[in-house]
Amino acid sequence: MSVAVWVNTDKGLKRENNQDSFLFNEKEGLFVVADGMGGHLGGEVASKMAVETFVQAMIEQKKKIASPRERIQFSYQSASARIYDHANTEASDLHGMGTTMVAVYYTDQSLYIANVGDSRVYLFRQPFFWQLTEDHSLVNEQLRAGLVTEAEFRNLMGRNVITRSVGYERDVIVDVLERPFTRGDQFLLCSDGLSSLVPDAQIAEILRKHKGEEAIRNCINAALARGGDDNVTVMMVNLKY
Repeated sequence: MSVAVWVNTDKGLKRENNQDSFLFNEKEGLFVVADGMGGHLGGEVASKMAVETFVQAMIEQKKKIASPRERIQFSYQSASARIYDHANTEASDLHGMGTTMVAVYYTDQSLYIANVGDSRVYLFRQPFFWQLTEDHSLVNEQLRAGLVTEAEFRNLMGRNVITRSVGYERDVIVDVLERPFTRGDQFLLCSDGLSSLVPDAQIAEILRKHKGEEAIRNCINAALARGGDDNVTVMMVNLKY
């Protein structure tokens, strides 16, 4: 298996710093994006700590935990506990920090997608484009309950309020999806700085017209053109045989 990875991040037009973090290890088949929250410093600390702890735990536990699903859950839990403990033993301005985190992990047999929060993983299989993760957000819960419509979804107040995060509490529940993959599948991981501003249809069109770093840069530019309200991070993982 060979893999090509492109990633870029931008603090956006309205934030003073970038609280997104990303990390990947091609040899281990691990790709992660996180979007921190919790004050000027807290979000940046939480997201960086989350991606580093997750990847480290996935590698260290490889021989101890055979099941990829269980190893992913353990690694998310390790990240959440570390962030929570750090926030509650350090300066008070870190209290309550947390982060979203999405991850892609592949083995010879399967591909795993993990999610906590409202960062997303998409699958682009030319010419089709699907969202694979489900947002853990207040507006998505309202949508699922039938309290709002798809048309109202993007204009709701509080659409960035998440209902699940890594580190805000010591324990975390993580969604883990296992699926097969085929040659040429491309997985787009992003913070909500992209998905909350740029419609899926526009992201798909960018990916149909552009490849690699150019596609990533055009996704970020699209978010900036729509106001750049938040930090935006986009990672594209192309699986090749």
